[in-house]
Amino acid sequence: MIRQLALTSLFVASVATAAAADKLEYNRDIRPIFAENCFACHGPDSAARKGDLRLDRREMAMQMTAIVPGKPDESALVARIHSDNPDERMPPPESKKELTAAQKETLRRWIAEGAEYQPHWSFIAPKRPALPAVKNAAWVKNPIDAFVLARLEAMGLSPAPEADKRTLARRLSLDITGLPPAPALVEKFVSDTDANAYEKLIDELMQSKNWGEHRGRYWLDAARYADTNGIHFDNFRENWAYREWLIDAFNRNVPFDQFTIEQLAGDLLPNRTLDQQIASGFNRCNITTNEGGSIAEEYLVLYNRDRTETTSQVWLGLTTGCAVCHDHKFDPLKQKEFYELAAFFNNTTQAAMDGNIKDTPPILPVPKAEDRPRLDAIDRELAEAHSATEARKTAAKADYDGWLASASVETLVKSLPTKDLYLSAPLAEGDGKTTKVQLDGQEQAVPLTDSAKWQPGASGGKALQTQGTALELPNAADFEKEQPFSCSAWIKILPNDSQGAICARMDNTKDYRGWDFWVQARRAGMHIVNTWPGDAVKVVAQAQVPANEWTYVSVTYDGSGKASGVKVYYNGQPQKTNVEADKLQNSIRTTVPFKLGQRHASEPLSGLTIQDLRIYKCLLSPAEIESLAKISRFAGILTKAADQRTDAEKNELYQWWLGTFDKAFQDLASKVGGLEKEQAAIKGRGTVAHVMQEKMEEPGAFILFRGEYDKRRDAVKASTPEFLPPMPADLARNRLGLAKWLLREDHPLTARVTVNRFWQELFGTGLVRTSGDFGVSGELPSHPELLDWMAVKFREGDSGQAGSLPHGAWDMKRFFKQILMSNTYRQAAIATPEKLEKDASNRFFSRGPRFRMDGEMIRDYALASSGILVSKLGGPSVKPYQPDGVWEAVAIIGSNTRDYKPDSGENLYRRSLYTFWKRSAPPASMEIFGAPNRETCTVRRERTNTPLQALVTLNDVQFIEAARHLAQLTLKSPATKDEERLDFVSRRILARPFRGEELPVVQASLSELQKFYAAHVEDAKKLISEGESKADASLDPAALAAWTMLVNELMNLDEVLNK
Repeated sequence: MIRQLALTSLFVASVATAAAADKLEYNRDIRPIFAENCFACHGPDSAARKGDLRLDRREMAMQMTAIVPGKPDESALVARIHSDNPDERMPPPESKKELTAAQKETLRRWIAEGAEYQPHWSFIAPKRPALPAVKNAAWVKNPIDAFVLARLEAMGLSPAPEADKRTLARRLSLDITGLPPAPALVEKFVSDTDANAYEKLIDELMQSKNWGEHRGRYWLDAARYADTNGIHFDNFRENWAYREWLIDAFNRNVPFDQFTIEQLAGDLLPNRTLDQQIASGFNRCNITTNEGGSIAEEYLVLYNRDRTETTSQVWLGLTTGCAVCHDHKFDPLKQKEFYELAAFFNNTTQAAMDGNIKDTPPILPVPKAEDRPRLDAIDRELAEAHSATEARKTAAKADYDGWLASASVETLVKSLPTKDLYLSAPLAEGDGKTTKVQLDGQEQAVPLTDSAKWQPGASGGKALQTQGTALELPNAADFEKEQPFSCSAWIKILPNDSQGAICARMDNTKDYRGWDFWVQARRAGMHIVNTWPGDAVKVVAQAQVPANEWTYVSVTYDGSGKASGVKVYYNGQPQKTNVEADKLQNSIRTTVPFKLGQRHASEPLSGLTIQDLRIYKCLLSPAEIESLAKISRFAGILTKAADQRTDAEKNELYQWWLGTFDKAFQDLASKVGGLEKEQAAIKGRGTVAHVMQEKMEEPGAFILFRGEYDKRRDAVKASTPEFLPPMPADLARNRLGLAKWLLREDHPLTARVTVNRFWQELFGTGLVRTSGDFGVSGELPSHPELLDWMAVKFREGDSGQAGSLPHGAWDMKRFFKQILMSNTYRQAAIATPEKLEKDASNRFFSRGPRFRMDGEMIRDYALASSGILVSKLGGPSVKPYQPDGVWEAVAIIGSNTRDYKPDSGENLYRRSLYTFWKRSAPPASMEIFGAPNRETCTVRRERTNTPLQALVTLNDVQFIEAARHLAQLTLKSPATKDEERLDFVSRRILARPFRGEELPVVQASLSELQKFYAAHVEDAKKLISEGESKADASLDPAALAAWTMLVNELMNLDEVLNK
């Protein structure tokens, strides 16, 4: 309803302007009526169309005689809209829509004038219009003013006078940096008599790193950036490297065309840099899931749909999601074209399930900025070391041949690692009811249970098959969580999905305390448990062990108590793993015996055949694991005659000999290992970036019946909608080609949509109010010529000739400065009765911008004006104060974002941009001010003003603490009189001194507060104890409390909360 009223009000204004015109215009006067009342049944959507009538196409409307150009009395449309018969009337009564008398007359008049149609305005490429003539030419500082003033003069309005310098300083600071100006900056500007003082202030503010933070905050809404996955567990996602790139891109003033290409296709660029790949994380910000029972294909479709709709909203300003199930009801977008557009994004290697982990592939390690030079040097040194290693491989061949001539199986066995070997169980006797094991250096015979059977082994001989517990060792392997240990064995398992332990020391009666060497659905892993599942680690390989084949399986644990310390190997090769638990805190020791074949009676690993079990009381290296896996194979190779060995066997044995016996090669390998270790350490102290990665196949998709993932219809290839300029043949049909197509000089939407959102950031509303919908159902631009002029200027820069990339082309800072320099922007926010009547919502810019700030800005304003804001740039997300229970109320058991624990120290006072964003429970103090949950793309926040917002700014601990901090600064300032202190406070909060009539009111409030807290000292102490920072003990508690409350009152002034 609100949107309908807004459309109607703009329509009325447009009609009023057009009333004196010779002819009505379809786009301006007719299309809004059709879009609001008719197109749902008589528009582009063939599935919803009734009576085979289309009113969006002139030739089709004429075929049905709904419209007879020049003859309204013969036009069925005119007869239907005037009919008194409810069965004939249009729109039908059941639609709850009814045309006004003015709308009916407009349609009649339009048909009488010839019923000329126009393509939708936003689908026509913008051209630079001529500047309109204006009466008050002296007011025009740049072309923006000419377009605005021409409209005001046509409405009989005059612009407001220029705002005073203090107001301008505050406005500029808030719009450029998102923060209030420092008092010294304001005074410097006020006293600067230079004619260019205003421009110098803009330039100075734009050089601040806060520029990138502020611009980036708006973009994060569009990118649907958050710190959690979004669905089910809504677990932590580590992707703040993208936010870091975004802030830096704005601060470096990356041209918007490059900004676009890198975000949509940075991973596809030739010779792509790390930063360009990080930028591609724009399309990894979508919500994901790992919920049990989820269907992979369904979620891949949902992810692809999200990326398509997000890209369309951000760069096209279109609601393409309306064509998921059928042709778009208003825009000329066919369902087939939606899936052709979606095909561009349907080729990523990202899995459907996120594994409830923080770094779902594809990802890239991102080192700290200070580590990048050393990391680049390591890359060069590694290349040199690898080259030397390859040279040694050739040179060592003669030494190897000498060794091979006398090598034997015994030679191989001696090379096995024995240091820290704790338990060795060959399990190869072949018969009998006992088996020999070596436990902690002592050999002993251990009885076997009846469930143990002898079967053929991995390297000849026999192996042990278990159907439950095959043997027990009462005092063995009682490890603690801080102890590293490693387990390896040859195993053969059946082709089923059973689960159980290869070996374990675990007590199922004590919440599974202990550890096990585990297999589930043929995937090897390990549990390390104090209490399952809340105090435990569980890691399982992603890949399955082949059924009915001997496989050498190893699991190592580094004693860290972290899932990252558990590694799984098959045949000596490291495996990708899934983390199913990662919260180990307490002891894992238990009194039950060590068991082979199961961990307790109800969970045997049925059909397990095992040989050569080894447990080490240390963390075996990947090289040692590889040696263990290869020894049995090599024994078999050595027993063959030399001419019977395959080339692969010869090479494998040679590679092993180099690493085991050749000192020169070992030294080189050690150097490589040292460099790789240093490289890993650098990457480890950095972060990761979620990036896009293209499959090798050509992008494609299927039309889905009603959008349902399992109802595929025709296959389609990546392509762009027919109603927009065609994609040139020389552009690749992938995301890189799509990005370049969006930036073509004949593209009607990209530049328009972008400059409209930039305008919206400064004025609160875009020239097109529906900034996410430039389609038929969207609102008309208030100043179409201004929008086109700005779009062309933004795209072309100073040349006036498209495509030549002149100075200023796609230059974001330059574009913003152009608006900021205009007289339109500099106006005072004064609303006269006449302007409230003719321009109530300031859609025609008859005064300066004034609107309530977003929640992030309000919080940052309080922190900055109080002097407590920590201005550190970038870094991981932080957790400031938040009411208890906000996360717990929506989280499920097992989520790692279930319990909110506020940070301490400087992280409590960082800019709101860096606040941890949980999608299912966004920061409460920001959500109350209308912040989105970022589950989907948001290009325009709704403005709200509710009592809950006042409760936040009056009572939230962050605001109370900020007020107390400013009160402390005030009382410790050089000012000695209350009037001087009030001036100190006013200049920090209001960016101006109190006016004469204001000062007595504020003084009276201060006097009342001083009297109250002087009589209620305990209340004063309680108030000033709010927050982690400590109140200044040298100050009188009553005085500090009084000033704290006064500052809190001032921070809640409408003037402070509005820009």
